[in-house]
Amino acid sequence: MRLALIIEYEGTDYSGFQFQENTNTIQGELEKSINCLTGDIVRIKGAGRTDAGVHAKNQVIAFDSKFSDDLEVYFRGINYYLPESISVKSIFEVSQDFDPRRDATSRVYKYTILNSDSSSPLLRRTTYFDSDYMDIEIMKKASQMFLGVHDFKKFCSPVKTGLSTVREIFDSKIEHENSLIFYTVEGNAFLPRQVRRMVGSLLKIAKGKMNLDELFELICAKGDNVSPSLPANGLCLEKVKYEHFPNN
Repeated sequence: MRLALIIEYEGTDYSGFQFQENTNTIQGELEKSINCLTGDIVRIKGAGRTDAGVHAKNQVIAFDSKFSDDLEVYFRGINYYLPESISVKSIFEVSQDFDPRRDATSRVYKYTILNSDSSSPLLRRTTYFDSDYMDIEIMKKASQMFLGVHDFKKFCSPVKTGLSTVREIFDSKIEHENSLIFYTVEGNAFLPRQVRRMVGSLLKIAKGKMNLDELFELICAKGDNVSPSLPANGLCLEKVKYEHFPNN
């Protein structure tokens, strides 16, 4: 049967989601735990390849197994072998043709900034700290400029030749609560470092180091400038959405 798992992880100590030789990855730890439980060598599929240091609340993975028909066995067994920084939140049986990446209709990411006079040791692994003054209202206005279909080549790391850098953004908003600023963005898919570079531009706008016309030029993929990138620790994959999936 094919199983889909909802995974949460704190990605600070990992070189991203995707498996790599001789380094710790989320995929590697999950495959290792499945092997410890079932004895099977599996290659899981994930909904998104989060970068090194990026976190997730609801990453989706899928794999095939004949080890047991009892989902509780998988749930408890895989969690038993996983490190504390990774956890299976729920598990479902899905159709054999389910693909967590190709079947996803959108992904939701959230970037969290701590805008305070002093840093927080308790939040340092999951927020980006910046003590500079920020204009939240202009930041909100700028975030709306990302909505729609755009060529995001100014907002990503180098990609393979021929790969399209056009993406559609369904939602883009800034919210704040006390000293925390949250940027939430939903899109059909994202390029490497795209969200971190989008927030990088919003931060420059908030500090008066970039104006809306300059941001518009980047969004139009014009000029020689590229958007700056923020560190990975503030970024989290909040949710992956599907048309038909048990958790929706």
